Amino acid sequence: MQSFGPNIWTVSGDALRMYGVLPFTTRMTVVQLESGGLWLHSPVQSTPDRRRAVDRLGPVEHLVAPNKIHSLGIEPWKALYPSAKVWASPGFDKRHPDIAIDAVLANDGETPWSAEIDHCVIDGHAVLDEVAFLHKPSRTLIVTDFMQKHVAAGESWFWRGVKRMAGILGRDGGVPLDIRLSVRDKAAMRRSIDTVLAWDFDHLIVAHGHCLQGGAKDDVSRAFDWITGA
Repeated sequence: MQSFGPNIWTVSGDALRMYGVLPFTTRMTVVQLESGGLWLHSPVQSTPDRRRAVDRLGPVEHLVAPNKIHSLGIEPWKALYPSAKVWASPGFDKRHPDIAIDAVLANDGETPWSAEIDHCVIDGHAVLDEVAFLHKPSRTLIVTDFMQKHVAAGESWFWRGVKRMAGILGRDGGVPLDIRLSVRDKAAMRRSIDTVLAWDFDHLIVAHGHCLQGGAKDDVSRAFDWITGA
């Protein structure tokens, strides 16, 4: 567990392979709310060490599945903390009907943590139903798959080349090519991205790759200039 800012931490997960072939790392974000309870975004697989690190901070109150792909850690953490509430993206229950959820995140929906964490469902994509979050106290934007900055170190030349072509390699990485090519409603997505860019943030946590301490607003604006026309 690494501190990222006031009352916000990141936890690195295990190395995985997307579609069974593409190597990638993943990351969980932990926020301690004013109540003292914890908000876990995109939970990674639970291990004794990860659980102890989380327990040292406080009780787990919320588990967040930010899109329908990031389901891996929801059930294991729910089993450890049965009183925690599971919040899921709009398409999560259709992909995972076997995973019980308590609430679906919507742009017009209230949450018990809205005073500290804002959220925006990114509309307009044909496949991905991602929800972006803003941790207001630390001015940190939290995204999952819509922006990726995969670490080049340790990658083979082949996968570095694949990720470079996909636009997701290194600190200059941004929106993956497959996501850019799968937009269903460009106007709807632009409204969502305009909402996110209007937020007050300076830092960025991504689930896959490098995070940014400072300068994130310019970086995210650049990454989405293909949709905003900037």
